[in-house]
Amino acid sequence: MAQTNLTIRIDENIKQEAERLFNRIGLNMSAAINVFFRQAIREQSIPFELKPYDEYYSGAKMERIMHSIGQAERNETITKTMAELEGMEHD
Repeated sequence: MAQTNLTIRIDENIKQEAERLFNRIGLNMSAAINVFFRQAIREQSIPFELKPYDEYYSGAKMERIMHSIGQAERNETITKTMAELEGMEHD
């Protein structure tokens, strides 16, 4: 497949934060942007919901975030409990 270059303008701080994030998950900037484009093409849309900034911290959004955090904590507890039970089976 033929490759092409893409030039974009982005705030320097955003670029640095994105590079740090992508590096932590094993991607460089080019690979991350390719992942984004491929997913957008697959879904035929932006692969995440876009909302006005003022809605980001709305009560409903914060409630969903807090619920997600609680769900993650419950999942972690369940995982630990299962590991303990499996460990008891081997004793």
